[in-house]
Amino acid sequence: MDLPFFACATVTLVSALVSTGFSVHAVRLATGSSRTIALYGAARSVAVAAAAVAPFANGSQPWLLAVATTMTLVQALDAAIGARLRDAMKTFGPASLAFLNGLAIAGLLVSS
Repeated sequence: MDLPFFACATVTLVSALVSTGFSVHAVRLATGSSRTIALYGAARSVAVAAAAVAPFANGSQPWLLAVATTMTLVQALDAAIGARLRDAMKTFGPASLAFLNGLAIAGLLVSS
């Protein structure tokens, strides 16, 4: 596992775990039908986080690129939602993770 691969896998996993953390937090706060929606979101976040662990075990660059691209899109869309809500933290946090993931993907592609 070379440095660009490890860096991309690490940024992707951290991004997925942050997303999972916020999803689980939403489940704990939500009630009624909002809780059901939050549970579905958390289920997807946990699944993507599990997929983000796989590159550390299998070393698959195509798998890593798929998961990293997915997390980049997730974080970019989260940033767009934050911007729509006019919440700086919900905008710049996810935007930063999307940017870092994009850089990590670019580094991985350039190195191969």
